[in-house]
Amino acid sequence: MGEIVLMADPRVAAVPVAESGERLVDVRHDGRLLVDTRKQDPADAFAHLREGVLARLVTAQTLLPAGLRLLFVEGYRPPSLQRRYFEEYAGELRAAHPEWSADRIHSAASRYVSPPDIAPHSAGAAVDLTLADADGHELDLGTRMNADPEESAGACYTHAPGIGEEARAHRELLGGVLTAAGLVNYPTEWWHWSFGDRYWALATGQPTALYGPKELDPARNR
Repeated sequence: MGEIVLMADPRVAAVPVAESGERLVDVRHDGRLLVDTRKQDPADAFAHLREGVLARLVTAQTLLPAGLRLLFVEGYRPPSLQRRYFEEYAGELRAAHPEWSADRIHSAASRYVSPPDIAPHSAGAAVDLTLADADGHELDLGTRMNADPEESAGACYTHAPGIGEEARAHRELLGGVLTAAGLVNYPTEWWHWSFGDRYWALATGQPTALYGPKELDPARNR
């Protein structure tokens, strides 16, 4: 699968942020993407993205074959929720591997949950999504969305060997249209794509990220 740069890599945190000030917008108001509610929260934060990310998803959808659509599952994640997710998963790893050092726990946790200070979701820059048919039924991409490396035996990695031919073709299709639209994948999670964050900047050779961590203001981000 080649070298994988994890979110915990110091090179990611070292990328400076030149905050663009772009708004977080509710993708449901645009109406062009299918939106799944499995990650819905009381504040509807999950449905928000930066304007530039949404525009690229809409472009990516136009590149899909007739009868297929992107299925949006989760976008923005408040920093406090991101921290909770990271600490919970790190705690699970610590319990399973008491011999691991703190650095190893931190790095291993970042395969599945980004460290809170650099998390693309908390910048409104990342989206978890999959493919669906015209009726909104999810296609087979080899694992369920959000399957962690332990549960999936590594099949959640985008280029994992051993998944079925149909699932591989669907991953390649999803990746092809999103890459063409300017997003980058986090290679430990086939469903996670981003634009404008630190990981995107490092992956594409940009000197700065466009988006940093942001709090959702329901009165302004509509």
